[in-house]
Amino acid sequence: MRRRWGAIFLAAVAAARAFVAFAPTASADAMDELVAAAKKEGQLSVIALPRDWCGYGGIIDGFATKYRLSVSELQPDAPSAKEIEAITQQPGKTGAEMPDVIDIGLSFAPSAKREGLLQPYKVSTWDTIPDAAKDADGYWYGDYYGVVVFEINANLVKQSPQDWADLLAPEYRNSVSLAGDIFSNQAIQGVFAAGLSAAKGNMDEAADRGLEFFADLHRKGNFVPIVGDARSLADGRTPILIRWDYLALGDRDRLAGKTKVEIVRPETGAVAGVYVQAISARALHPNAARLWMEYLYSDEVQLAFLKGHCSPIRLADLVRNGKLPAELRNSLPQFEGGVGYADPAFPSVDEQERAREIIMKGWDGIVGAKFECRPPEESFGPMSSNDSGLCPAPVPQ
Repeated sequence: MRRRWGAIFLAAVAAARAFVAFAPTASADAMDELVAAAKKEGQLSVIALPRDWCGYGGIIDGFATKYRLSVSELQPDAPSAKEIEAITQQPGKTGAEMPDVIDIGLSFAPSAKREGLLQPYKVSTWDTIPDAAKDADGYWYGDYYGVVVFEINANLVKQSPQDWADLLAPEYRNSVSLAGDIFSNQAIQGVFAAGLSAAKGNMDEAADRGLEFFADLHRKGNFVPIVGDARSLADGRTPILIRWDYLALGDRDRLAGKTKVEIVRPETGAVAGVYVQAISARALHPNAARLWMEYLYSDEVQLAFLKGHCSPIRLADLVRNGKLPAELRNSLPQFEGGVGYADPAFPSVDEQERAREIIMKGWDGIVGAKFECRPPEESFGPMSSNDSGLCPAPVPQ
């Protein structure tokens, strides 16, 4: 069944929703004890958090300063699958290479829970996180979301595509790329969105139709099989990127005055994707990890996500309770030509898991486009590089 979270959020803004209480609000004493325990551990290890992504640079620095903890920032550009893999590694003497917390695509979370890789923890703001965006037992919960868009180098592309079918036109030969290899959540959701458009909103058909669409795009010579990023967009190798809106907005900021970036939300097949936080079951700094969670889901940091062009998962609660400053209301994602578009689809966990398996297994045989892997020194941009060792990546059995 198609879920329209955009409508849910708008309804929440208009009137208070009744949330089921899963955990009581943490007392001041409990927080003091958690802070003390975290400081005793002295360190937190995070992974796959580029500093220019969602404002994470300032968020990480703020956490380190506020609680006087050192933060080890592992593999900033790693895709979700690599984060899961990192949890299973044997720690060294310091354990610095093993993450305490992960930030992964929603479709990766349930399997990580089933495999015993996560540990539960419910933050004090638990009740304000929509039920559909969290595991009922507290093993994972959404922190922000984005919408799949076209990021376009308007200096090179004179007529911007407005929908998925437009990408098949001959004027876009050697122009279209995914901002992530096919084993990243970003790329999987891009394929799914294209398929959702072709399937006229049918979630059950979207993954298969998405593979067919990219096979056609590849046959026509329009698909560029390299992982696109802001640099390849600017230099013309990938003048049209299929990308999360918040990353595209960040690129537009960085390239201002150099490259004219236009962001188009497709008229059909609009898909929103939730990224979730979770604590590793093998965390060497579990109290610091819990404190990090409390920090991320506080009003302060949820608003910081919004400043970084990401839609925070507690957005409805913040608006409903008058905690969204007027200047940040204007920071909500805007799209060229977006007036009157339908709310994006939010695939359920089951729908995402099924789509991920179909797309990852079917890409080579149906699309047949082999991604060009870049050396680590060419890594640029969040969730966009292949320096994770996942190109080629293992296909789930």
